[in-house]
Amino acid sequence: MTGLKRELDSEEMALVPYEENSEIGLQKFHKPLTTFSFANHTIQIRQDWRQLGVAAVVWDAAIVLSTYLEMGAVELRGCSAVELGAGTGLVGIVAALLGAHVTITDRKVTLEFLKSNVEANLPLHIQPKVIIKELTWGQNLESFSPGEFDLILGADVIYLEDTFTDLLRTLEHLCSNHSVILLACRIRYERDSNFLTMLERQFTVSKVHYDPEKDVHIYKAQKRRNQREDL
Repeated sequence: MTGLKRELDSEEMALVPYEENSEIGLQKFHKPLTTFSFANHTIQIRQDWRQLGVAAVVWDAAIVLSTYLEMGAVELRGCSAVELGAGTGLVGIVAALLGAHVTITDRKVTLEFLKSNVEANLPLHIQPKVIIKELTWGQNLESFSPGEFDLILGADVIYLEDTFTDLLRTLEHLCSNHSVILLACRIRYERDSNFLTMLERQFTVSKVHYDPEKDVHIYKAQKRRNQREDL
């Protein structure tokens, strides 16, 4: 069926077409609470589709990326990580439970909702390792130190073509030569592939995981090394 996927603007919601295979697939977004088990913790994520739309539901890409982190694919203990377009915060919560110092970001309008999920699911001794911070891609990047993070995480952030240039600018700013980017996404349309082509112009990109059941890919990207570094 065809539905409407609501993407938050800074002050209002825009409606973006999307497709779901069945009504059952759509119904999961309307559950007020969805439960997961990661890092030996039960995580209960509150959803609020009616008020916040796409930003307040758990997408499959977030589940697959959380599972990938739990598999130990990257070293998280002591790692400085940031989640972009966090929405419900599931990926950032899992990264924190696995030992990372995490900055969880999204647009201002979603931050209180995001904070409620983080506080509800992180033990008190872990909460100081987590910062919730506003980030609209491409804007006010000076509030983040260049190359500040070891690991940049994004789940289902590749779908709105108008944001691609700003997303790339944000990734470029947040990454050092040693940073790793992990992006989980479903390749739905040609524009999704186009973003990966854009990404490859600035970063070395490889596919590191695929979940056939959920049809979600995980791509790893790192800044290209210049010739001087290769010598």
